Amino acid sequence: MNYLAQSPTDERFVLNLGPQHPATHGVLRVKMVMDGEYIVEAEPVLGYIHRMHEKMAENRTWAQFMPNTGRMDYLHALAYNHGYACLVERAASIEVPERAEFIRVITNELNRVSSHLLWFGAFVLDLGGFSPLLYAFDDREQILDLLESVTGSRLTYCYFRFGGVYNDVDDDFVTGTRAFIARMRKRLPMYHSLVSKNLIIQQRLVDVGFVPAEMCRKYGATGPVARGAGIAYDVRKHEPYGVYDRFTFDVPVYSEGDSMARYKVRMDEIEQSLRILEQALDYLPKGPVMAAKVPKTIKPPKGDYYHAVETARGLLGIRAVSDGSGTPWRLKWRTPCFSNLLVFGEAGRGMLLPDALALLGSLDLVIPDIDR
Repeated sequence: MNYLAQSPTDERFVLNLGPQHPATHGVLRVKMVMDGEYIVEAEPVLGYIHRMHEKMAENRTWAQFMPNTGRMDYLHALAYNHGYACLVERAASIEVPERAEFIRVITNELNRVSSHLLWFGAFVLDLGGFSPLLYAFDDREQILDLLESVTGSRLTYCYFRFGGVYNDVDDDFVTGTRAFIARMRKRLPMYHSLVSKNLIIQQRLVDVGFVPAEMCRKYGATGPVARGAGIAYDVRKHEPYGVYDRFTFDVPVYSEGDSMARYKVRMDEIEQSLRILEQALDYLPKGPVMAAKVPKTIKPPKGDYYHAVETARGLLGIRAVSDGSGTPWRLKWRTPCFSNLLVFGEAGRGMLLPDALALLGSLDLVIPDIDR
C-alpha cells in the first residue's frame, strides 16, 4: 500500500502497525492510511514466518507429518492433531477405540480452555488491564500441568496417533481434571466481576468493532467471530466428529456483532467446555487407547478426502488428495485465522486506532495459523 497526498493540505499518512515479535502476538504487520487517529484503509501484510507446511507434507509419510500439525495454531494444537488424525483414519478405514475417542475429547477441551484463557489475559492486557493476565495464566498453568502429565508437552502437542492416542490417562489425571473444573467454576464469576462488568471495558468493547453476519459470510469468518455476529454454527454440534454427538452442550451465540459479543462468546465457551469435560469424565469407558490393527505404513486408497473440526478460533478444514502411496499427493489446510483476519481490513475502516486494536484483539489471531 502506497499513499500519495492528493493536495498540499492533505494530512493523511501511512502508519505501520507491527511487525511484532513472535513472543508477543505473532509477526503481524498492518499498513494503515490514517487521517489523524482515524483509519482510512487497513491492509494486513503476511508471510514473515511462512514455513511451507503444506509443501513439506508432500515429502513426508502420513505419520511423519503429525508433529507439523501442532505448529500451526500452537495455542490449540490438539484440535489440529485431532482433525488430521480423523482425516487419515477415515481415508484408511482405521477404527478408533471408544476410550481413545473420549480421551481425545477431554484433552481437546482442556486445550480449548487453555487457549481461551490466554486470549482473555492478553486481550485485557491490550485494553490496559494487567491483573487479569496474571489470574488467567495462573489458571492456565493448571491445564498445562495436566496435559504435560499425559502428552509430555506443554504447548505444541503430538499426542494423537492414527487409531488412538499415544498414552493412556491415569487416575491422577482424572482427579486433577475434576479439581480444575471445580476451580474454574469458582473463578469464572470473579472474571466476570473484574472484567465483564467493568464499565471501562464495556466502553471499549460495546458498539465497537462491528463485524456483521454478512461480512463473516463474505470473508469466510468462523468460530467466535461468526457466532458473535449471530451465526449459530459449531462443527462439534452441527457436524459432530469423534464422540461429540454424545455430549450435551450449548453453542453460545450473540447477534450484536461487536467486540463485546465476541468476548462473551469465548467466555461462555469456557463454561460449555467444562460441561463437556465433566460428562466425558463421568462416562469415560475402559479399554485400549490404540487400535489393534494399524498398518505400519499408512497408504490411503487413491482419492480425495476432507474433514473438519472446531478449533478455539473456528472451522479447520483439511483436504487430502492421495495417490495411493505412503505420502500425501496434496494436503490443503483451511485454517480459521486467515479468514478471520480478512474482516479487519473492512471492519477497521473509519475506526479510531485504539478501537481498532480492540477489534484486532477480539479476533484472537494466531499468526503461525495464517503463515503456514
